[in-house]
Amino acid sequence: MTHARLAPAALADWCREYLGAPPERILFETGYLSQVVGLRLAAGGDVVVKVRAWQERVATCAQVQHVLWERGFPTARLLVPPLPVGDFAVSAEALVRGGELLPARPDSAGRFAEALARLVRTAPSVSTVGTLAPSPAWVAWDHDGAELWPDPDDRKGDLNARRGDRWLDEIGAAARFQLRALPEPAVIGHGDWYSQNLRWIDRRLHVVHDWDSVVAQPEAAIIGAAAAIWPGTGLPGEVATVAQTEEFLTAYQEAAGQTCTDQEIRAAWAAGLWTRAFDAKKASLVGADPDAALTPTEAAQRRSLAGI
Repeated sequence: MTHARLAPAALADWCREYLGAPPERILFETGYLSQVVGLRLAAGGDVVVKVRAWQERVATCAQVQHVLWERGFPTARLLVPPLPVGDFAVSAEALVRGGELLPARPDSAGRFAEALARLVRTAPSVSTVGTLAPSPAWVAWDHDGAELWPDPDDRKGDLNARRGDRWLDEIGAAARFQLRALPEPAVIGHGDWYSQNLRWIDRRLHVVHDWDSVVAQPEAAIIGAAAAIWPGTGLPGEVATVAQTEEFLTAYQEAAGQTCTDQEIRAAWAAGLWTRAFDAKKASLVGADPDAALTPTEAAQRRSLAGI
């Protein structure tokens, strides 16, 4: 795995060239495989510089972010689109302050669903932007490889070589088969629609982060993956219950003003099941508990709802 990092001197040089001033001080730094640095520039203004491995899709993700910002969707304003620096893509956006994770209340699933419906309706059409392939690994049921599972996004190992949890392979294969047969056209959405990536003020959406997770997939797949993970804040086991997934799917249809067909609803459940099975399979690579992502009991419930 490549951990994308710019040395302080290289970061300062990049800021001088593309932002017109060097950093005055670091406000924060985070990221795992990527580097995300909040900076105060010597000329004034606070920015966020992002460094990650270069992929063509990263440039398209930024294109989508910019269009959404222009159309009034709550995202940070892109200041510099991703530019190649060696093997890395480096970009900058305005720092958006404020907001908090949404406290859990009975209407929380609905608010997450409404926000996603707004994003999908505001986003540009797939035909007007560049490539968004490959999808991020945890939603990459649409990958082109012959094997079932794509490469893990954040650790080494071959998920297809692990034979101790064949029940997850069976689920993943069935869900993938069902999703690949879906006749819906692709739309643009967010492939990591969970609590950690959204901030709220007075229970109103303030800003959405992580635009490198933009996807182009059938709408049913986008909402299904989100419905399965939306309460998560990054800790193990913070996934949606079956009831919370049902609430999300119902609220999304209401917000979008549409009624999904039975096939679309089954596909949504299949998409969420594929994502959760991928996370469970990936956990086994490092000796973590797969049940934190998906238990056999919940898998059976979700399989039934997906028609698998």
